[in-house]
Amino acid sequence: MNFPEYPGSATELEEQVLRRWREEELFRRTLEATAEGEEFVFYEGPPTANGRPGIHHVISRTIKDLVCRYQTMRGRHVTRIAGWDTHGLPVEIEAEKKLGISGKREIEAVGVARFNEVCRDSVFTYKEDWERFSERIGYWLDYSRPYVTFSPEYIESVWWLLKQLDERGLLYRGHKSVPYCPRCGTALSSHEVAQGYEEVFDPSLYFLCPWAGANGEADPEGRAFVVWTTTPWTLPSNVALAIHPDLAYVEVEYRGRRLVLAEARVAAVLGEEARVVRRYGPGELVGQRYLRPFDLVPATAGSEEAWRVVAENFVSAEDGTGIVHLAPRSARTTTRRGSGTACRCSSPSTTRASSRRDSRWSAASS
Repeated sequence: MNFPEYPGSATELEEQVLRRWREEELFRRTLEATAEGEEFVFYEGPPTANGRPGIHHVISRTIKDLVCRYQTMRGRHVTRIAGWDTHGLPVEIEAEKKLGISGKREIEAVGVARFNEVCRDSVFTYKEDWERFSERIGYWLDYSRPYVTFSPEYIESVWWLLKQLDERGLLYRGHKSVPYCPRCGTALSSHEVAQGYEEVFDPSLYFLCPWAGANGEADPEGRAFVVWTTTPWTLPSNVALAIHPDLAYVEVEYRGRRLVLAEARVAAVLGEEARVVRRYGPGELVGQRYLRPFDLVPATAGSEEAWRVVAENFVSAEDGTGIVHLAPRSARTTTRRGSGTACRCSSPSTTRASSRRDSRWSAASS
């Protein structure tokens, strides 16, 4: 009995299998064999074809292929529709490079029609690379009827879906803090921001928020929170201070003042001069009122619960004072916190950042 010769390598074996699949038109035959089966509708999360595929795409596409093959083995009809993403900042940046321009003003000078034309031409630069890549890893897709995001049919389908959602009362107007690019004149997605992320040195500020009584009167003991921020320009919009519910906080005497901050940050912020006079247990500071740093913006109706201390798990004692300044619509982390009752007057956000800061000291009070 003659046996086929064993492939010389794993690569050779893979290529033999792929070649046999092509010759047998196996993908088409699986669709025909399951044509009467229950539908499993799958649309490929489309790549932007003006960039080459990377090794990370192997992982994501292998997982998607695993799901599709499993459903096919169960007898379901899996569509496997390919798609091409032709929108987004990467497409526009590539077009700017080809035209030798940069920024919104220069795009408008060239003309939006001309710019769109270059964008359309560039989006399929590496289309064949993506198709070869997908076949090489055994990822089946139907390229005969792909969806393309710049096509009128696709755009109209998105508007149709939005209309259906609106008619069912599922759309609402809200607020969201998003990154903005002044060069491009547009908001950015988190993915687009990550493409140009870098750590930089940025000025920070320590400031004081004096305690207040239940009716907003000054604290007779003259106590004040020591707060740290990396976005000093957001202080007029302050609505709350955040502490960690599990951190230890202390009141210290420092140069004739009573200051409150995380115990773990006393030495780093105030040095050896500070003398601990009181410790606060978990929850003792939550709800404590304080005088806001600036009165530049009048308090609005419903803001009675603002300018208090709230508990948040994102606060840490790794830097700063263990007390975080919260301001409306300045960042994403605590914009969500703005829907809580403590900050109903606006949408606050944290000012924590990852890089080392150049610190300043200020005593701010209303």
